[in-house]
Amino acid sequence: MSIPSGITSQLVEIDGRRIHYLEAGSGETILLLHGWPTSAYLWRNLMLPLAETHHVVALDLPGFGHSAKNPADSYSFTYHERIIDGVLAKTGSEKTSLVVHDLGGPIGVFWALRNPEKISKLALLNTIIYPEFSRMVKLFVASSMVPGVRWWLSSKAGIEWAMRFGVHHKDNLTDQVLRAYTSPFKTKNERNSLLKTAHRLSMKGFHEITEKLPSLQIPVRLIYGENDRILPNVSQTMERVKRDVPHAELTSLPNCGHFLQEDDPDGIAKLLVEFFAD
Repeated sequence: MSIPSGITSQLVEIDGRRIHYLEAGSGETILLLHGWPTSAYLWRNLMLPLAETHHVVALDLPGFGHSAKNPADSYSFTYHERIIDGVLAKTGSEKTSLVVHDLGGPIGVFWALRNPEKISKLALLNTIIYPEFSRMVKLFVASSMVPGVRWWLSSKAGIEWAMRFGVHHKDNLTDQVLRAYTSPFKTKNERNSLLKTAHRLSMKGFHEITEKLPSLQIPVRLIYGENDRILPNVSQTMERVKRDVPHAELTSLPNCGHFLQEDDPDGIAKLLVEFFAD
């Protein structure tokens, strides 16, 4: 995995599990949470601009990247809450801002709403938040449990297809980039763990997010790629968040798909740098 100079790779143990993250800069922490089927690598081109003024940590969620992969783990909301708390403790971060994407969205927002004293700002990129899933999300979750189909989803071909399907500018996905996303999933256990992460977040947790979200008082930034074929209802999701959190600032990007960090890393970095500079 090739990452820009100035970003370091860290391994720590939390709750007996190996957890990997990328780190750069100093100051107040910004924690970056990816989704399915990516890793901290997704944020590599955004980290250094943010690190000019902040301590930036891009986490490999359990089951992804270079973090531990155990199919027997719960991968629940509270499980991820313990991992986030552990990473912040290891990095000496008493308070953090969050940038979340895809599956990292509900995981991060759940944590933020349960730990309001630890969160400074929140940025949501193309993600799901509410329990009313779109047909595409329901199809994906169901597919992750269907024999044959589930094994293809977690294969090299399946992950490469998901990445290409999720970007607007496919030329940005070079062989080297695709290899960084597919290489962590070679063994049966690794692939089973990836599949388990797709359907282990409870509906109870999503309902808790829906109930508590309007109480959010911190600055909130909403940024999404309009050409999202993985989450085609993302515009409705972001508009609903805007209604629940009226002070949130919303920006839509017509030339980006689901993985907007790959489509326009410079543009996304500029928007986030402005948000965190205020």
